[in-house]
Amino acid sequence: MSDLSAQMISTWLKDYANVINENASYLTDLDRQIGDADHGSNMARGMTAVASLDPASFASASALLKKAGMTLVSTVGGASGPLYGTFLLRLGTSLVEDGELTSAAFARAIKAGLDGIVARGKASPGDKTLVDALTEAVQAAQQAADQGKDLPATLQAASSAAEKGRDATIDMVARRGRASYLGERSKGHQDPGATSMALLIDSAARCLA
Repeated sequence: MSDLSAQMISTWLKDYANVINENASYLTDLDRQIGDADHGSNMARGMTAVASLDPASFASASALLKKAGMTLVSTVGGASGPLYGTFLLRLGTSLVEDGELTSAAFARAIKAGLDGIVARGKASPGDKTLVDALTEAVQAAQQAADQGKDLPATLQAASSAAEKGRDATIDMVARRGRASYLGERSKGHQDPGATSMALLIDSAARCLA
């Protein structure tokens, strides 16, 4: 059992901030191949700001997630800020009560996050975006929850599926974002957004279980 709280969410977001900082050059290099070469630096700036939020200042996990989402929107350039910010805002709206974090609650929350990203960015699976990694994670989490698996198993299933979705972007032709301008030349490159999303779900698997 994991008890949802502002401190628990802070642990996750700080871990993710560390992961992003460690992988900033890698993410930027991926983005250099098909985008603006700024995904790593933009995400590092935003997550550093998020990591500075004091969990003691928030009454609940929901409140911290919503503030973290707004922080990303205001500090991250390009599409990443609004999309990741929307994801965290929707998580905050879904996880309205602290207490035990169940497999079903986690699955519902990341589904709400995916729906928010799709509504804002208009991307679909197969477009070679972070949606490809997150869709796989949502489907795996929902299946695990429906099968009655515990939270650690559900989180691990989501993480593995997100990595599968990330890897699938390599052979896709981009249909959204700057990468879409390259057409067929975008094929053969791993999407940076799908990569950072897979890192986020992997961080959740480590910290929320």
